[in-house]
Amino acid sequence: MRMRKKKYLDKRLEAVSDILYISDFEDRNFNTAIEKKDYIDLENWFGNDKPIHLEIGCGKGRFACEYAKSHPEINLIAVEKSGNVITVGCEMAKAEGINNLRFIKCGAEYLEKFLKEKSVEKIFLNFSCPFPKSGYATHRLTHPRFLEIYKRLMVEGGEIHQKTDNMHFFEFSLECFSKSGFALKNVSLDLHKSDFEGNIMTEYEAKFSSMGFPIYRLEAYVND
Repeated sequence: MRMRKKKYLDKRLEAVSDILYISDFEDRNFNTAIEKKDYIDLENWFGNDKPIHLEIGCGKGRFACEYAKSHPEINLIAVEKSGNVITVGCEMAKAEGINNLRFIKCGAEYLEKFLKEKSVEKIFLNFSCPFPKSGYATHRLTHPRFLEIYKRLMVEGGEIHQKTDNMHFFEFSLECFSKSGFALKNVSLDLHKSDFEGNIMTEYEAKFSSMGFPIYRLEAYVND
């Protein structure tokens, strides 16, 4: 079901424009669109040069806000392609005065247009859409085509942290990480019954865990 456009969405987006970068270009073919770079000056945007962490598919921003508040030593960029959804996270961040959080409205395939290579220390993939039909596998955010993008964006020693409630998507991700040259650590098949500390729940995580579904989690890094 397509989400209805929120009332006064344009005005709401304008009100958070200081912390939100909206990708606005005519070329919707990402292969050609990313050829012309439009790098964001991250140091100027944040007002400092702290390490950059990135959440791709931030939804309404619950995780992003809590993570940024818990880690003032880093800067977090939260990415979401839906204007209806990302505005909620932006408004939350401004209401709570979270100064180390910024947002980009775009799809993951366009990130290389706006972020320089070797600029990100950690990437979060929280409850990404599993695209269960096999014909849509290339849309999954752990498909090799996306993993290669993440490799280029991450600094040496960077990590990807993934959480999902979907077992088949998790199995697909494990295979893709392995084939793409990543090593894995801290793999959990039931996060909330593990001894992992410091977990910050997303909106979906709270919903699915309350229904008794196990939460799958992993950490991946390039195995040089």
